[in-house]
Amino acid sequence: MDNLKDLMKPEIIWFVVGIIMLLLEFTMPGLIIFFFGVGACVVGILCLIFDLSLNAQLIIFILSSVAFLLLLRKHARRIFRGHVDEEQDIAENLKDFLGEKAIVIKKITPKVRGKVEFHGTNWIAVSHEEITKGAAVEIIGKENLTLKVKKI
Repeated sequence: MDNLKDLMKPEIIWFVVGIIMLLLEFTMPGLIIFFFGVGACVVGILCLIFDLSLNAQLIIFILSSVAFLLLLRKHARRIFRGHVDEEQDIAENLKDFLGEKAIVIKKITPKVRGKVEFHGTNWIAVSHEEITKGAAVEIIGKENLTLKVKKI
């Protein structure tokens, strides 16, 4: 029974809750639960040092979690986030497309978008000239998911 009493100490409970929250962050995107886990660990450390009431523990947990979230989330996201499309260099993004050939599968006019097949995928395409279905075109640019093409 003493072992159970030892496990029910506030510092142990806060550390366990903190570790569970830190592990839950791996299953949920957003990098938010992580900071509540850190807040729980902070309360666990303070409970080891001071004899805190439950109200004080909850206030410290909320304040420290929100403070860590507001102060460190932006920096932590930069560290843990991978390569994102918005950060790609336009030249790097275009190099796979520029100068490549595609086939028109839906007529393109200067005012109406058409479609081309490029590497087995259908793409929306625009051009400054009319291009008929079945014609070969060269890719001269790309804007998001729309290819800019010209007749060959």
